[in-house]
Amino acid sequence: QVQLVESGGGSVQAGGSLRLSCAAFGYIDSVSCMGWFRQAPGKEREGVAAIAGDGSTSYAASVKGRFTISQAHPKATLYLQMNSLQPEDTAMYYCATYRSVVRPVSPPLNYLEYNYWGQGTQVTVSS
Repeated sequence: QVQLVESGGGSVQAGGSLRLSCAAFGYIDSVSCMGWFRQAPGKEREGVAAIAGDGSTSYAASVKGRFTISQAHPKATLYLQMNSLQPEDTAMYYCATYRSVVRPVSPPLNYLEYNYWGQGTQVTVSS
């Protein structure tokens, strides 16, 4: 069992920055990969960024070059640095753990590949 608690969300103007954090508790030694996801009202949850235990990362095309995912060792905290934020980045942001203890070849961005989820933190970007 893993518990996840996100923080760092807020309201910013377009062009601004935020840093999200996700604290992990419980049986985190079994976690091979973690990711950030977001969901805007009326839209499907989408993968933003993911990082595996070897440090390999994946990013959605819409955030590549603006967002950076990182992880403190040992795996206790996950971060998402978000720069050059745009109104389309407005959403609830969630962190999650990959469903397998086997590290993936490439960190997946499909939310169906993840099992434990935090409660989310809201990010609102105004133009």
